[in-house]
Amino acid sequence: MASPSTAEQYPISENQFHPIDPQKASIGQLLFYDKVLSGNQNISCSTCHHPKHGGGDGLSLGIGEGGLGLGPERTPGKDAQKIRKRIPRNASALWNLGHKSINVMFHDGRLEISDIYQNGFNSPAQEWLPNGLDSLISAQAIFPLVAQFEMAGNPKENEIAGAIHDRIDAAWPILAKRVRLIPQYGDLFVEAFDNIDIPQNITIVEIARALGDFINLEWQSYDSPYDDFIRNGTDLPEAAERGRKVFFGSGGCSVCHSGPLLSDQKFYALSLPAFGPGRTRRFDPAARDIGRMGESDLVEDAYRFKTPRLRNVALTAPYGHNGAYPTLEGIVRHHLDPAGMRIKWQRNMAELPLVPWLQNIDFVVQSDRFEMERQSKKVDILAKTLSDQEVSDIVTFLESLTGKSAKLGTLGIPESVPSGLSID
Repeated sequence: MASPSTAEQYPISENQFHPIDPQKASIGQLLFYDKVLSGNQNISCSTCHHPKHGGGDGLSLGIGEGGLGLGPERTPGKDAQKIRKRIPRNASALWNLGHKSINVMFHDGRLEISDIYQNGFNSPAQEWLPNGLDSLISAQAIFPLVAQFEMAGNPKENEIAGAIHDRIDAAWPILAKRVRLIPQYGDLFVEAFDNIDIPQNITIVEIARALGDFINLEWQSYDSPYDDFIRNGTDLPEAAERGRKVFFGSGGCSVCHSGPLLSDQKFYALSLPAFGPGRTRRFDPAARDIGRMGESDLVEDAYRFKTPRLRNVALTAPYGHNGAYPTLEGIVRHHLDPAGMRIKWQRNMAELPLVPWLQNIDFVVQSDRFEMERQSKKVDILAKTLSDQEVSDIVTFLESLTGKSAKLGTLGIPESVPSGLSID
């Protein structure tokens, strides 16, 4: 019988997560699937973080506000409602996001626990983030609501989009008013929150806390075969056990994928193939994504992205901060040989639904030889040589991280939402 190595003695249990109020979580479930929280009321949180796609959307770069449909079948819309830009980064999965060990979120770490602004967080809202957010998971829930291409919409289309161009926090009171004017939501909030006596008192803070409790409850997952191995010593299948030994041994995977969630929460440059609109700053000369540097302003952080958590990773394709690889084998091989795999990578490996008016710029960054040289030179991982069998075994081990109840959820998808809007 095999036993966990010193590097992996991290069984996960319920008490390691932020506390959940069932009443608040049930409100959060409705809000998560309700398009009322988007500027044009045509997209919800679930559109890009859907249980059918492992808590993501199955796309390399998502189609946000203005699109139609779900997952790889989502289309970019048409006429005045059509999208103007792809989402610059892959939709992060939500698994175990309520774990107390998490101290930084998003691919570039733009939200983290800090008291730099005296509100508990270092975030894009800086000192304008409202007080009262009780956890990182609640704080993160409200930023997609005010992101132009994700949920807010374009200027002049709606009052949310207009407000965020004045200041990021100007839109949250408008969204809160939308919610509290719906009688069912008003009643639910009054019943669930001790500080809410009348619907008029509902703010974005209560909405965030409800969303946070739902995400925390719905995407908790620690009942995989690997969890059984860690907790009870239950043997893994032979190939998965071989892969585990390589993962925590000669493969060096656990150098970064460590701790209870198999992420050290640090940032690394992997030299992934570049494409898409990039997450540009106003003075960037090209459609590029400089990763952590965009938040830290440190040159050494250029092209670094956060180590992803690995529970249920087999459900969350495609992989990488921009979804460059459609398979686990592809992203594993890239870690072993970043330079070689970057050369071998083909554009058709990216899951990008056709958007005729954007296709000329989908890969424009690759025509900038200086940017490509900068990216290819910045690599924080060392190449390693593993056999095809060892690669296959690592993939099998990663598949053993899939929870037995992962596809079932806890509260699931509601039949309807209080706004009466459609559910994706």
